[in-house]
Amino acid sequence: MRLHEYQAKDVFAEAGIPTPDSALAETTAEVLDQIESVGFPAAIKAQVRVGGRGKAGGIEIVDSREAARAAADRIIGMDCKGYTVETVLVESAVDFENELYVGITMDRGEGRPVLMVSTEGGVDIETVAAETPEAIARVHVDPVAGLRPYRARKAVYEAGVPDDVALDAASVLSTLYELFDDRDASEIEINPLMVTSDREVVAADAVMNVDDDALFRQEELAALEESSYENDLERKAGEYGFDYVRLDGNVGIIGNGAGLVMTTLDLVDYFGGDPANFLDIGGGAKADRVANALDMVFSDDNVDSVVFNIFGGITRGDEVAEGINTALEQFEEIPKPVTVRLAGTNAAEGMEILNTDLVTVEATLEDAVERAVADAQEVTA
Repeated sequence: MRLHEYQAKDVFAEAGIPTPDSALAETTAEVLDQIESVGFPAAIKAQVRVGGRGKAGGIEIVDSREAARAAADRIIGMDCKGYTVETVLVESAVDFENELYVGITMDRGEGRPVLMVSTEGGVDIETVAAETPEAIARVHVDPVAGLRPYRARKAVYEAGVPDDVALDAASVLSTLYELFDDRDASEIEINPLMVTSDREVVAADAVMNVDDDALFRQEELAALEESSYENDLERKAGEYGFDYVRLDGNVGIIGNGAGLVMTTLDLVDYFGGDPANFLDIGGGAKADRVANALDMVFSDDNVDSVVFNIFGGITRGDEVAEGINTALEQFEEIPKPVTVRLAGTNAAEGMEILNTDLVTVEATLEDAVERAVADAQEVTA
């Protein structure tokens, strides 16, 4: 579960990490009310759970009520990278001289958490990692021993953080690790951690992802889950019990099993397409669950074609086929082309049941993905 920026900042502030004065608003009138207490200059920030909000026009710095009104009118209700903005954070702008990046995630290869620090904050850290990986200092943490203070200082100094703010940055990093460990986070970061003209550090952004499987022991964070939904698709996913992530592309993907879905995503990219989602319907999916999955993907306006990748173990191919037929037969006209690949348990029976007037059937996963990518490209051509 990914927290909203304002939710993560509340957690950070409670732990002692400096954050700017801020308040939430849902209307332009509320923005203008809140900005009186926040003061100018101020940042008006779309609260959607996606990176790159600034580049997408979801963040604006304002220095007057007129500018604040115009920014609020534009941002509230806008589509920000596929998400409708319903709430904004009105925040005191930080007078900064430098921007840092600090974060912690799991290094799956090493099997340990890794601290990451860079003096190139304020930009996409993925771009920094790909183009100038040497700009990110990485220090692994023994999860049994925990984070020793000198290890946090090591990461900060290796990144080249200025000496006069290095200890403060290391303190923030140590606090982040405590939260990472105590709150069962899978990822936690501040980008940017701003260095002010007074040589203080302030968390101008906040990201915190919590392991869904640990929410039973994180009651306070679990209570935020419903309010973290951004749109009807995510609400539906929660209601249906799907593992679902919305992406930026136009090829809808449905599979049974995380590995199978990830493989399908990779193949969509390999054949020149752009995945629209990650949707795992799980093992043993019955017809109604399959129909619900199609309903979700069809509800995404970004989707131009759909690929169904089912490998039957517990899941039976005939059940999947019945679900696909049930979902599609309600339409007078199929809203988006659907390509199906069935293999495994009762695949042959499923292939006989499938209504091929409604779907395209391919024998291999590669052929199915290639067809779905071509269908999507044809729509956008």
